Amino acid sequence: MKQHTQQAIMAAFVADALALGVHWVYRTSDIDEKYGRLEFMVAPEIAKWHRGKEKGAFTHYGDQSFLLLKSLSQANRFDSELFAQNWQDFFKNYSGHMDQATRETLANFSAGMAPDKAGSQSSDLGGASRMVPLAAWYHDQPDAFIAACREQTRMTHTHPRVAACSELFARAYIFVLAGKTPIDAILTAINAMGAMEGVPDIKEAVEKGIESKSQDTRIAIAKFGQMCDVDAALPGTIHLIAKYEENLKQALVENIMAGGDSAARGMLAGFILGAHSAPDAIPDEWLKDMVHTHEILELLG
Repeated sequence: MKQHTQQAIMAAFVADALALGVHWVYRTSDIDEKYGRLEFMVAPEIAKWHRGKEKGAFTHYGDQSFLLLKSLSQANRFDSELFAQNWQDFFKNYSGHMDQATRETLANFSAGMAPDKAGSQSSDLGGASRMVPLAAWYHDQPDAFIAACREQTRMTHTHPRVAACSELFARAYIFVLAGKTPIDAILTAINAMGAMEGVPDIKEAVEKGIESKSQDTRIAIAKFGQMCDVDAALPGTIHLIAKYEENLKQALVENIMAGGDSAARGMLAGFILGAHSAPDAIPDEWLKDMVHTHEILELLG
């Protein structure tokens, strides 16, 4: 169980580091022209929002997920107040990209709002993708895991569809650990969530993603939309999980080749596929090139 959890978390971080070099590059012809088929980590030469970062570093999504991991290790549990303070301190001198959700949340904190009220109205999937380190502490406590995933998401993203996505992937992960295939796990998870706020919309997105699995990935994601919003990013993420259930590496490569918000899609697809895959599914080269590999392994114990 611990091995599957560790690989799931590492796969999510690797997916973000792999995406850094082309994150938010929407013209896939630019990726082709610069790299051909990109199967390795690169510095963000054409990813203008992340210029200055080194090869193997994280996008602002991965940076926040890494901060969550460190906060969990510090308290040996999810402490929302501690994470909120660490998060605010982290962004005081942050040199990377700060998206609208981050800026809005920081403004709300400055106005005196509590962690459960300070979140932005953003509907970006990135708010859910940060959740993955929670699995190391709560993989055997489903209710606590789901609650913590929703709480950490709401700190920056209060939109009901984003919170619903965090629960969807938490539940799916638990079902994968119990032996279900990734897509069976996704379907079981979404059905278990009933009709709570935000769920009908994401259920439709899940169905679209599964239906698209016979399509070329670049074409499918272009049809859904390459952008950050749940309505586009979620079906793209589900497409990756459905099409590449048995091939984590190909899923993450095809994800970045599809352009747009490949970091959020990749982190959640990597999380679910990493939990399902064989122990050696993550290429050694990726683990070697990722800047924080050793720190993550130490924090995971």
